[in-house]
Amino acid sequence: MLTRLYNFFSSVKLAVVLLALGLILVFWGTLAQVKLGLYQAQHEFFRSWFIFAQLPGTEARIPIFPGSYLVGGMLLLNLFAAHLRYYRKGWKYFGIALLHIGVVLLLFGQFATDVLSVESYMKIREGSASNYSESNGRWELAIVDTTDEKEDKVVAIPASLLVNGTAIENPELPFKFRVVTYHLNSSLAGKQAPGLEPVQAENSAGVPIFWRGLPKETRMNLRDIPSVLIEMTAADGVARKIMLSGHLARPQTLTVGGRDLKMDLRPERYYKPYFLQLVDFRFDRYPGTEIPKNYSSRVRLVHAEKGEDRELTIRMNEPLRYEGKTFFQSSFDEVDEKGTVLQVVDNPSWLTPYFACALVALGMSWQFLAHLIGFATKRKNASV
Repeated sequence: MLTRLYNFFSSVKLAVVLLALGLILVFWGTLAQVKLGLYQAQHEFFRSWFIFAQLPGTEARIPIFPGSYLVGGMLLLNLFAAHLRYYRKGWKYFGIALLHIGVVLLLFGQFATDVLSVESYMKIREGSASNYSESNGRWELAIVDTTDEKEDKVVAIPASLLVNGTAIENPELPFKFRVVTYHLNSSLAGKQAPGLEPVQAENSAGVPIFWRGLPKETRMNLRDIPSVLIEMTAADGVARKIMLSGHLARPQTLTVGGRDLKMDLRPERYYKPYFLQLVDFRFDRYPGTEIPKNYSSRVRLVHAEKGEDRELTIRMNEPLRYEGKTFFQSSFDEVDEKGTVLQVVDNPSWLTPYFACALVALGMSWQFLAHLIGFATKRKNASV
């Protein structure tokens, strides 16, 4: 039985089938982007173990095709098993080992990138500076204590914890609260309209707010904007309802237990120990046209702990790499072209593909030279 399993997992036929499934997966997932959008298609086809289909008239979902993680995992298993089964010792075959290690690193590197990499965006206006970037899809409920004029205290609660009916406490907060209603995606308005319901809650703007939940957004250029209604209970037992939303431009301000607070549902923030100040943003066009030629941001990097204070330029094809993060020129403020949007990528495994490709190239070169030397030696001996 074990011999059969070993032969099955190390067979060339399995490798061919897995490669064919991978081709189908890439083709199918690419076409699915038209309907699902880029990010949803990536999640369902390339960041999953199985592709699921929903049964008509029900909420049940059944697996119908292997996902990228399953196909990639099986390929890794097949590669290891085949290597153990067919590998022969000797310097002539060392290149094959390097080839296998390189392919394994490529597959492992892609998986590590999916799991470990974090993408966020830093928006800076000319003359201003920022020490944090924001997620494009993750949100957090931030409670900022502004009582102390010299220092703000921030408690950030991931939106993934905001489940209807869930009670949340934190020793840093002068209250505890319960999630009454949380919409992963929502629509807000200042007046009554079909499908909208009034929000029975306090708000510092002092105007009525109407809302409704929306389905998850899958289109590429749009994103989910959540809203939440919470019920706060202070130490004195007084309860009050507060509505927070990503649609609101300003945080809710209130006073609880003698402490001044600001509450906001905002994109998740990633703080850095340094600042980037936008000195100048340039949007160059080809003369006489509106066709973009180049985007560039002249920024000032200030890292007090390291004593760094220097200026540099981030262009479309010239990112800034600093402390394990890469800053790409992504977009700009289209209103007046006086602000930049930098994409910040934190990928601990970014060197893996380069190292893997180097191993594959070395392995191929080794095998080529081994066969060339062997062929030349045999030809020389035959002519003697």
